[in-house]
Amino acid sequence: MDYMTISEAATKWNLSNRRIQTLCSQGRIPGAERAGYCWLLPKDAEKPVDARIKSGKYIGYSEKYKKPGKKNATDGLEGKA
Repeated sequence: MDYMTISEAATKWNLSNRRIQTLCSQGRIPGAERAGYCWLLPKDAEKPVDARIKSGKYIGYSEKYKKPGKKNATDGLEGKA
């Protein structure tokens, strides 16, 4: 099996070296193996899916943390483009 280094994967997937290391340690890259202080990733490994919220909406955030009497940045923007 052919392997690539963290640096090669970072360039290929447009991510930082540190992010690739984190993904490896979390087990989110199938087939990644630790060799001493280095990670070896299969050449055919796919970039893991981003698990963060894609919509940009944090459901219930504004109402839960809104301070009484204080305006939010979005107050009064209804209907404006």
